[in-house]
Amino acid sequence: MNFFDLHCDTLYKAVTEKSNLDNQSYEVKLNNDTKSNKLQCYAIWLPDTLDGDAAEKLFFESADYLIAECKRLGIKLFGIGEFTDNAFKRFQNSAFFTVENGKALNGKIENVKRFAQLGVRIMTLTWNEKNKIGSGVLSEDKCGLTDFGKLAISEMEKYGIVIDISHASDELFYDVVNQTNKPFIATHSNSRTITQNPRNLTDEQIKIIVSRGGIMGLNLHNAFLNNCPNKACMKDILKHCEYMLSLGCENSLCFGTDFDGCDLPKDIIGSDSIGEIYELFLRNNYNESILKKIFYENAYNFFENFDNQRIM
Repeated sequence: MNFFDLHCDTLYKAVTEKSNLDNQSYEVKLNNDTKSNKLQCYAIWLPDTLDGDAAEKLFFESADYLIAECKRLGIKLFGIGEFTDNAFKRFQNSAFFTVENGKALNGKIENVKRFAQLGVRIMTLTWNEKNKIGSGVLSEDKCGLTDFGKLAISEMEKYGIVIDISHASDELFYDVVNQTNKPFIATHSNSRTITQNPRNLTDEQIKIIVSRGGIMGLNLHNAFLNNCPNKACMKDILKHCEYMLSLGCENSLCFGTDFDGCDLPKDIIGSDSIGEIYELFLRNNYNESILKKIFYENAYNFFENFDNQRIM
């Protein structure tokens, strides 16, 4: 079973704990099945509590760390423009470098180009609070995109970094819709109709992402899966998946697990549970052609097409 995961926080844990990326205590494990392929998006999370200088410093430390760890572990780290010609299928383990919180830019527009040169594939514009790009979902000041934010997303489109609106306020989401030309994504967000958490997507937002050719990753955080987080379980993934498919997401729905950065349901232990989740879908009458799309093809096709359409 091939798997493409749009989001985890394992990189942040490894860097801040000064540990190895393949630490067996982490929820994300390397693929050990020679008959399948896995691409893991490794996000460096920049907490809102960091000031801009500290966030920028942590970003560059993490870039150096990830490059070194991928080389040590034999993981193919794909930079911008390299994900073509069925490249995913040639490597048992591969990775993207991503950023969770545009605070990493530290208000320096030239950092967008620097990030692209280091291979950053996706940048989540905010975390929960406001930064120099715009307002996060829990921000009291819902301002949408700032002037710097408008310039930043224009540069991201120019240099091939995919815009991620997970964690964005609704105001920021709609500003991104109005200020962008290329598809944008939600790496780890579920349906707000199923679970009424502001971190999830409304029906209208889901339909807009689909219409723009974007993708969305199913998030396994218990509070985004179930209105009663302590009751969340694997079956809640099915509820979100079924509802989002009813909104036209067959070619847009993916996984963005949030492993090593969230509170998982009681019956999910990390990437070792992905096969069990796949089997759960099969037992609930999902055919394998749909599952291949959700578990890897939709994300694979998005990035292959996105690289081929770069403005650069």
